[in-house]
Amino acid sequence: MKTAVLICPGRGTYMKTELGSLARFPDPALLARFDAERARLGQETLTALDSAQTYSVARHSRGDNASALIYACTLGDRLALDGVELVAVTGNSMGWYSALACAGALSAMDGFTLVNTMGTLMQEALIGGQLVYPVMGEDWQDAPVRRAELLALVEQIADRPGHDLALSIDLGGMLVIAGNEAGLAAFETAVPVQGRFPLRLGNHAAFHTVLQAPVAAKGRASLPKSLFSQPKTPLIDGRGHVWWPGAATTGVLYDYTLGHQVVEPYDFTAAIRTAAREFAPDYFIVPGPGTTLGGAVAQSLIRANWRGMAAKADFQRMQAEDPFLISMALPDQRPLVTGGPS
Repeated sequence: MKTAVLICPGRGTYMKTELGSLARFPDPALLARFDAERARLGQETLTALDSAQTYSVARHSRGDNASALIYACTLGDRLALDGVELVAVTGNSMGWYSALACAGALSAMDGFTLVNTMGTLMQEALIGGQLVYPVMGEDWQDAPVRRAELLALVEQIADRPGHDLALSIDLGGMLVIAGNEAGLAAFETAVPVQGRFPLRLGNHAAFHTVLQAPVAAKGRASLPKSLFSQPKTPLIDGRGHVWWPGAATTGVLYDYTLGHQVVEPYDFTAAIRTAAREFAPDYFIVPGPGTTLGGAVAQSLIRANWRGMAAKADFQRMQAEDPFLISMALPDQRPLVTGGPS
């Protein structure tokens, strides 16, 4: 049986092409429970959002809607896995919340409560914003000098009065930068335009920075520690740290999730490096919605020099010879990890 690490996607992965993704959710009764809870809270149901005739940025990308939609799509794909041995679970940013449920540290319903609560709190506050800027070139070769220069620029801007700016996510070949309007605008002015980058992310707050401290505090006030339990599968967090079943302390896991994870940079690259080196899986599986996280996974593996990969051409050759990066939203790859078409 093939071994696999599951990599849960974060915000920004449910787009126009993902409408209808919940049609493949394998547990209709569980989805109905999610919908009932949303309705109880006066929120639009996931079924209504997912079955909409058209995609609306204003409606579907809001934190209180997007987070719950993404969680449901990810969890549904986790439930659909068949014929693979899951050896670890990780995620990107909000995907950490999904990872907690996929690894058994939260029940499916408690995971939904966590995601829906934090997504709503972040949307209500909407403190600051995020942008994305590339570090790697088209060849995906690592560029540590360029990365250091960009991070030094972020620090320089943050030192200016009235400018908040910090690294939000180290995302493979990209840097996600977060801050207030003054900080983000200064960064945009200081770096050369590369295609569509620097790219502002709509309806995104300054995640993983100290600006989110009020949101973290409200999350701790709203969510009890009793939601958490020991993970059943090893969890890799946004520092590259492994939470082992039987060794993880649930109180510390709670503190990390509603503390460090909210207000400190999220090192997705380190999480993938740990996944590759600690667990050496046959598959790196990216559940839905969407497929956009696959590039960041591949770039992170290149930076880790996994199996000697040093550039995009290496990844493409190895992926063509024996696919190891599986995106469950792709019809030709999904059967590899679900036991057949679904």
